[in-house]
Amino acid sequence: MQIVRNKQEMASYVLEQKRTGKSVGFVPTMGALHEGHLTLVREASKNDSCVVVSIFVNPTQFNNKEDLRLYPRKEETDFAMLRSEKCDVVFFPDVDEMYPEPDTRIFDLGELATVMEGEFRPGHFNGVAQVVSKLFDIVQPDRAYFGKKDFQQLAIIQHITRQLHYSVEIIPVPTVREPDGLAMSSRNERLTKEQRAIAPHIYKTLFKAVATGQQMPPEALEALVIKEIDGVAGLRTEYFKIVNAQTLQPISSWHEKCNKVGCVAVYCGDVRLIDNISF
Repeated sequence: MQIVRNKQEMASYVLEQKRTGKSVGFVPTMGALHEGHLTLVREASKNDSCVVVSIFVNPTQFNNKEDLRLYPRKEETDFAMLRSEKCDVVFFPDVDEMYPEPDTRIFDLGELATVMEGEFRPGHFNGVAQVVSKLFDIVQPDRAYFGKKDFQQLAIIQHITRQLHYSVEIIPVPTVREPDGLAMSSRNERLTKEQRAIAPHIYKTLFKAVATGQQMPPEALEALVIKEIDGVAGLRTEYFKIVNAQTLQPISSWHEKCNKVGCVAVYCGDVRLIDNISF
């Protein structure tokens, strides 16, 4: 497994792989890897003959400087985990390599970026679009793999891929969970023992909401889920919305002809966790 820190070197490596007829699968990450990330790598290795993983904590997608400072960084552990998988090269640039000058691009993300995460983390998705477009330009992947846990992010990336006419195929991969249901996330490392014990209540409540299903209007179910989560000391819901899975706009009736997903953001202490579930 190679570790590449330079954009030109990374681009040259990929070009050489493609010259020999290999397809390139790409897994962009911010490091602090866990089983969820490794599932993406394994999915890439099934479909592609060359697997590239990037590790880069992107500053432009953090609207909270403290959150950026506290984001876990454990490169050597990450490298060791990737060496045990079918990963051919890790792209590991620093901030100056990725942003030699400020990125002032503003992306047209439409209504996808005005709700949920877009409402509570202004500018976040523009930062995501900046870094993903940069990474796609460098790596030129045939396929890129993203987890469904970040459901809204996945929709945004699919949108900019079409908008910017990238030929890359976006492959969504199901959320990987701990045995108690908690969605795997790098942020879980910041949870105290006590917080880790209550965090699974988020998914349990979502699961219960699906069982309740259409027995009440979507808006009433949203309120019930928030009440249920906030009833646990140490948990505070920022939002829970049941939305059209394609447009991400809130639904007003179960009769709407679309796939529906419930998306939630919850503070467990000062750690912000997100999750979702299909209805």
